Amino acid sequence: MQRLDLIRATHPNDLEQCFALRREVFVVEQQVDEAEEYDEFETRSHHYLARRNGQPVGTARWRVTPEGKVKLERIAVRHESRKQGIGAALVRAMLADIPPGYTIYMHAQTHALPFYQLLGFVGEGELFWEAGIEHQRMVYQKPSPYRTP
Repeated sequence: MQRLDLIRATHPNDLEQCFALRREVFVVEQQVDEAEEYDEFETRSHHYLARRNGQPVGTARWRVTPEGKVKLERIAVRHESRKQGIGAALVRAMLADIPPGYTIYMHAQTHALPFYQLLGFVGEGELFWEAGIEHQRMVYQKPSPYRTP
């Protein structure tokens, strides 16, 4: 299997690769308005970049909201690289970096709900539309170290 490298994207070149991936996945593939994709939270977010053999294949970000919660956002994997564990690796890397004590949530596209459920997220509330795509709020439930019978 090919090597997957995950980094916190802080260098301008790495951030540009994150933004290019988001443009490819959200703006071009999913037809999200570019004005909605890039927002005022870019400089306040913690960005991540996944590379396979040096090529960017996935990105994600998290930020602390004004309510004092953490929101995972902009999780995107290049079409030909999906179903290879990249999205899960990005989510796990973000979860590992978030300081303890925060409520962690996201707005997940409905087609991805089962994927996020496998990572410990639970759907909350009604479905809603965001950027022309159906979503549901999902909250992270840290898995218990104990198995239930």
